[in-house]
Amino acid sequence: MVDVLCIGEILVDFLPGNEPGSYIRNAGGAPANVAIAVARNGLKSGFIGKVGRDDFGRFLVSTLTANGVENVCTEPTADAVTTMAFVTLHEGGERTFTFVRKPGADMFLSRDDIKDDVIDRTRIVHGGSCSLSQSPAAEATRQALRIAHEKGKIVSFDVNYRPLMWNGDQEISARTISSVFKYVDLLKISEEEVDLVGGETNIPRLMDDARICLVVVTRGASGATYHFGKSVVSVAGHQVEAIDATGAGDAFWGGFLSSLLLDGVTRADHLTEEMVLRATKYGNIAGCLSVQTKGAITSLPTREQILKYRE
Repeated sequence: MVDVLCIGEILVDFLPGNEPGSYIRNAGGAPANVAIAVARNGLKSGFIGKVGRDDFGRFLVSTLTANGVENVCTEPTADAVTTMAFVTLHEGGERTFTFVRKPGADMFLSRDDIKDDVIDRTRIVHGGSCSLSQSPAAEATRQALRIAHEKGKIVSFDVNYRPLMWNGDQEISARTISSVFKYVDLLKISEEEVDLVGGETNIPRLMDDARICLVVVTRGASGATYHFGKSVVSVAGHQVEAIDATGAGDAFWGGFLSSLLLDGVTRADHLTEEMVLRATKYGNIAGCLSVQTKGAITSLPTREQILKYRE
């Protein structure tokens, strides 16, 4: 049994180093980070996402394995080169991304890679919109989420919007993302991305139309707001000294999903508000702890660290 199966793209993040012009190489990609966050909470996680047979691809797979994540796709793609992202930190904390996408980079994943028996053994299937662009891998991910939904699994989705994925066309990106919502039970979206779903005031209607059980809007260090049934509840964040926000949202969601699973949730309609409130508080701590360490995977906290901070 896999507690959380994450589907999506894994890439190499080049984060700014300690010297001008230097970079720190980290495995990245939101679904991969969520898988590792879940593993660090002591739960079993898996990842589906092929990588190229290059040095970066080997680095990514070894990083997942070293962090306790089972890579369900072990056969690399012969002619693909792993996608890389260069992250630039600006004064004031703003980040910009430059993606290097070489021929074959979007061809890591196909429907044949996502086996039904793997989904059968999974409690939560998680996808992220970084892999939901206009590509074969994106279509494979959408199919997997649909199949998981049809099998009665809990489906989680992270709206992780980057204008580059749709050449800055927000209308197309909004349509692409919203097409997935009818398969989704648990939706995570950042405060900066709520316009993609018609604004925060539109969330109740979105939940009714798409039958989404829960929507969580993350607000960085300010905490998060969850929409569950008729309840709209804001949970305050924890003030910490932030070095870099990379991985904070993934740490939040990995912690959030882990809390639900540790509460024994197996179906979305079994959620209670007490569980959701507890998971939001737990996720807030995980997200805030992650910003104290530079890097994505290296900053994801363990369950022991989260519980210690909560005490």
